[in-house]
Amino acid sequence: MKPWRITVLGGGAWGTALTAAVCRSGQRVVQWARDPETASALSDGRNPRYLPGISLPSGISATSDAAHALDGTDCVLVVVPAQSLRESLDSLAFRIPPHVPVILCAKGIERTTGLLLSDVAREHLQGNPLAALSGPSFATDVARGLPTAVVVAAEEESLAAMLALRFSSETFRCYSTDDLTGVEIGGALKNVFAIAAGAVTGANLGASAQAAMVTRGFVELRRIGAAFGARPETFMGLSGLGDLMLTCSTVQSRNFAYGLALGRGEDLDNLPLAEGVATAGIAARIAMDHGVDAPIINAVSQLVDRRITIQEAVQQLMNRPLKTESE
Repeated sequence: MKPWRITVLGGGAWGTALTAAVCRSGQRVVQWARDPETASALSDGRNPRYLPGISLPSGISATSDAAHALDGTDCVLVVVPAQSLRESLDSLAFRIPPHVPVILCAKGIERTTGLLLSDVAREHLQGNPLAALSGPSFATDVARGLPTAVVVAAEEESLAAMLALRFSSETFRCYSTDDLTGVEIGGALKNVFAIAAGAVTGANLGASAQAAMVTRGFVELRRIGAAFGARPETFMGLSGLGDLMLTCSTVQSRNFAYGLALGRGEDLDNLPLAEGVATAGIAARIAMDHGVDAPIINAVSQLVDRRITIQEAVQQLMNRPLKTESE
């Protein structure tokens, strides 16, 4: 199988980690970083700003010239924050060759429109097959080459399977699915529930409360997924339950760490980007528009907007009318 020329758009931690993973799979990789200093460091096998102390595989080429990065590419990984996707494609989409696959690697829902990221991308890339890469994966683990399993989703199963084969290596195992919507919803909403789990932990409400929050959050995830026509089994896989378990269990998750600080009453202004903050409000609106009961999502939306405290949120949830677990 002849190696592809893969372009990774994004010089942050996750973009760099995926560059390392794709390089290990035997593909030729060119990583684009907006900052020339970051691009220079990447060409030297490091990213001290976002992944300090981690040595990257040899053979990575990096540039701050988007035209050079995208010239002759066989496949593009777009690794920019979810809320920046539209702006990035506004300036980069015209440089992406027609018909090459474009894989979306961020997790979120566009806050201003409620669109899934694939729908945002379709507005700019009408001739390119779209896919998404998601699953339980921390950038530091992937960059170091630690064993990781993810899922590649595309509406055409053959495309998803082909991309999964291209990107897989001894340390980076890719599964495939044609449930693009389900994978995107799972990746977006798990961030909201990670904030809830972190807030419960930060407020010292106990492991039992945290377990209840994650489990009932998973119920809400499946409800919203069903409203979008996603398959239930998708949420039992890597992009649903797998990612939820990882993100809700450790401060290595930015969303869990944000919730932890929220529950402790700490200053939140200087914390790293937590995508769940942007997703919570629009997810609450989507649930309401679809008639989906989503009390945890609603509570997180109010929490991140400082409309209620964690204690008030828990009181609201505990005082809801009793029902059967399947309702």
